[in-house]
Amino acid sequence: MKSRCSIFVAAFALAILAGCASAPPPPAPKPAQLVFPSPPDDPRFIYERTIYGSADVTAEEAGSDLRRIVTGEGKRSEVLGKPYAVAVHKGRVFVSDSAERFIKVFDFQKQKYYHVGEDEPGRIVKPLGIDVDHEGRLYVADATARDVKVFDADGKYVRTIGGAKWFDRLSSVTVDAAGERLYVVDIGGVSSENHRIRVFDPKTGNHLFDIGKRGAGPGELNLPRDVAIGKGGQLYVVDGGNFRIQVFTRDGQFVKAFGAVGKQYGQFARPKEIATDREGNVYVVDSAFGNFQVFNADGDLLLFVGERSERDGPGKYMLPSGIYVDEDGRVYMVDQWFRKVEVFRPYALQESQGFLAPPAKAAKAAGAAK
Repeated sequence: MKSRCSIFVAAFALAILAGCASAPPPPAPKPAQLVFPSPPDDPRFIYERTIYGSADVTAEEAGSDLRRIVTGEGKRSEVLGKPYAVAVHKGRVFVSDSAERFIKVFDFQKQKYYHVGEDEPGRIVKPLGIDVDHEGRLYVADATARDVKVFDADGKYVRTIGGAKWFDRLSSVTVDAAGERLYVVDIGGVSSENHRIRVFDPKTGNHLFDIGKRGAGPGELNLPRDVAIGKGGQLYVVDGGNFRIQVFTRDGQFVKAFGAVGKQYGQFARPKEIATDREGNVYVVDSAFGNFQVFNADGDLLLFVGERSERDGPGKYMLPSGIYVDEDGRVYMVDQWFRKVEVFRPYALQESQGFLAPPAKAAKAAGAAK
């Protein structure tokens, strides 16, 4: 009798265990979304992703998950060494890496990763500032060669603009959407008087005119860092040594300035790169603050994103440098210390929308819309 009871109890226990095993696990709690500004203010941006290397864009090979389980190896990735600037064109994220002699390209539409400018002709020595025009042509400020190298949408070398005689200390490059004006920043230096923006015709390489001279007055520059083109064609220049943003017309006439040295919101301590969006808002990276501040076209502060931190994490920066706003309003922020590019999505834009959306999710969203 005891034996039969034991069998019955064991069978009953197995049945309970089997039932537990077949029951679906409770859903994991959804992580809180990191939004800016923080509640109770209405959110304008949401943290979307971080790009550390090629593994963050390339598609998985068949059987790779099983291979990693068997071998214990991690997902292979070519990581960023010392990223400086970022530019984006229809889902292709271009990153200049001053520790490498080429541009790293993360193509989210094709889920591919590749290099531009590592071979002759057009071999890059030390890439810093970069930009793209509306056709996807890439412009690279080569600090060591002291020139701008131009590549077509397929990464093929087109031409070189400038050269050693044209720049003392080449920093960044900005092209207008039509590819008609190329604004190249000569940051100068302590012993140089050439603190200016040099303007070229990107199609011919001909020099057109210069903007600014060394000084602290209206229209004068001290250690300029970067240029962005606003909604109405106005130029927004990071005047780093004067701790301000100066605004010029397309032809270089001074309009106004905003910002001052300080630690308060709307002020600057170490302004670096600058970007604009379709609405005309202006985004300025400050390496000392560890964030980017967003202003309207008149220079009024709207919000800031990120904070200085010695520990990596979303919205945490130690040495931010480059910034870019793509066609969909996504903001890309480069941090040299943590070797990453972070992406912030407009709160009203869904993850499945825009050029950076994963192809599978974008297709699913398009089907649902029909």
